[in-house]
Amino acid sequence: MKRRIYHIVVCTVLLTTLSCSDDFVDVDSLNPASDNFFNTEEDYQQALIGAYDLLQTTYLNVMLGEIASDNTLAGGESATDVIGIQQIDDMIHTPSNAQLRDIWGWMFSGINRANFILEFQDKIDFAGKNEVLAQARFLRAYYYFELVKFFGDVPLVVDERVLFGDQFEVDRNPSAEVYAQIEEDLQFAADNLPVTQIQAGRITKGAALALLGKVFLYQDKFSEAIVPLENVINSGAYSLIDDYSTMFENDNENNAESVFEIQYTDKEGAGFDCLQCSEGNIAVGFNGIRNYQGPEFDSGFSFNVPTQDAFDAFEAGDVRRNEAILDIEQWADSTGATFSTGYEHTGYFNRKYIARKGDLGTGDANLTNPNNYRSIRYADVLLMAAEALNRSGQDDPKALVYVNQVRTRAGLDEISSTGASLTDAIYQERRVELVGEGHRFFDLVRTGRASTEIPGFQAGKHELFPIPQIEIELAGNRWEQNPGY
Repeated sequence: MKRRIYHIVVCTVLLTTLSCSDDFVDVDSLNPASDNFFNTEEDYQQALIGAYDLLQTTYLNVMLGEIASDNTLAGGESATDVIGIQQIDDMIHTPSNAQLRDIWGWMFSGINRANFILEFQDKIDFAGKNEVLAQARFLRAYYYFELVKFFGDVPLVVDERVLFGDQFEVDRNPSAEVYAQIEEDLQFAADNLPVTQIQAGRITKGAALALLGKVFLYQDKFSEAIVPLENVINSGAYSLIDDYSTMFENDNENNAESVFEIQYTDKEGAGFDCLQCSEGNIAVGFNGIRNYQGPEFDSGFSFNVPTQDAFDAFEAGDVRRNEAILDIEQWADSTGATFSTGYEHTGYFNRKYIARKGDLGTGDANLTNPNNYRSIRYADVLLMAAEALNRSGQDDPKALVYVNQVRTRAGLDEISSTGASLTDAIYQERRVELVGEGHRFFDLVRTGRASTEIPGFQAGKHELFPIPQIEIELAGNRWEQNPGY
């Protein structure tokens, strides 16, 4: 039985969220005032669980990281099914996009919950407090990294909550300042977290180091990225699993390749009126096969469908292709399964993250799938380390060792490229190893290849998504919009 981190309700307020009570209603609260909350270690632990809870909303970030790229199309039922997703796929999204506003609000809610802990970090002492603070700082860094990837310059608030009304005083900070805080938080986390945790899903030293290396990579700080990434590799705490076909199955979660994994469960129901309340992986239901009847899989809404180009990107003999991308026609012919086609049907589905049979079927079943998201895998760490070594010009032979470990596991021959040819090979390996996992759009942007690979992508505009217009208005129209919007 897996032990998972579940949520508690923590009342926080940030920009667009409502206050917990109306100031014109004179009613005694049944809950303690926030200033009086942190009195025991248990209080800090409960608040920490609340900060973890917003990780589950990043299902949307993952979906859009594929749909905005050349890997997948929006899909769905029709051209107007979740119009915000359709617009991002077509590169015609605007500042009024509802899904981008969700990402903005949900990530800042996660930051506010982490800052709630850190605002009161000195109130009491207890054994292991630094580990609690390290987890909170990792979470703050994780949410800020998502924001800076999507939006660039964002408000940077440290060790205090943003309360309703504060939006008139908060400005957007340059992304370099945000990255600097992310780096500081992750280094603190790496210095104060254990190599292993008893409870599945808790943040470890390896997770902090891996994310720190990734953050350096996104800033082209290749030399700096090498150290934390190789610390993960040399720790011996992680390894590639032998059988890639089991990687994304629900009975193989939190395995030896999992550096950081977001936990989902189907033990609680959910509805469309509060998607952020779901404890299940909503992306799995959205990615699923429309009106599917057959073995192994459950049905879904046919969003995020892989393109022919993504399918063809795999070399002959690559064992990853059929495990990553489901050819539904071939599957139906071999199993007798039936299905219907949705909008932009390509014949392919994201097999890594579509619903499997055997869960509890808790309603709404498409919103409560228990499939964990493998946020950072050891294979990703190997490829990031290879890229850092290669692009820094420091050690192509060692970079080849890391790339070839991933290729060998996939049943492919080793490569011997160097220089720019090796760089291209690493990019290609990242695409086929990580397809369907939400990294492709950001990989293309950070390496300057997006305008040549993504249809409709406009250089100088689409590297960032627009700041939600309502957030600009709520801040008193003091913020400038991202270029091109």
